[in-house]
Amino acid sequence: MALNRRVFQFFFPSLTPAFMIRVGCIALATYLIFGHLLTPFQIKGSSMEPTYQNGEVNFCWKLRYLFSKPKRGDVVVIRFTGQRITLLKRVIALENEEIEFRHGKLLINGKEQDEPYLQGSYDWTLPARRVEPDSVYVVGDNRKGPMQNHIFGQTSLTRILGGPLW
Repeated sequence: MALNRRVFQFFFPSLTPAFMIRVGCIALATYLIFGHLLTPFQIKGSSMEPTYQNGEVNFCWKLRYLFSKPKRGDVVVIRFTGQRITLLKRVIALENEEIEFRHGKLLINGKEQDEPYLQGSYDWTLPARRVEPDSVYVVGDNRKGPMQNHIFGQTSLTRILGGPLW
């Protein structure tokens, strides 16, 4: 009988002031953590395969670039439109660098770059262009198919929300 009473109290606690304060603190902490520090997002699409798979859930760590700028090779979460639509992309060039794709090879300032995170080959060709100040150049890891079918390019540092937690 005592076990049944404890189970009942666990699922239906008394609504005392102390209980309500605890519930309020938990709700506030949850709002602050998951609304402003670790925003959950679901990966939709295959642009970051094989690194991140379609349908996976991750968290955007918004404090990742609080004291530093993204580096080449970092995966970043970018605010595409508004706050709800975001893109997950890899930084491949930094401000004031010249970027070019030549027959499936990435060239930064005229030097071919090693990209160990890619699987397979691709045949993109894009004339050289310079990344503007306070911007980075981003692209997905899955570069199969024509480049016209991909969303990539230069983005302002102010549009970067953070980086994936894992």
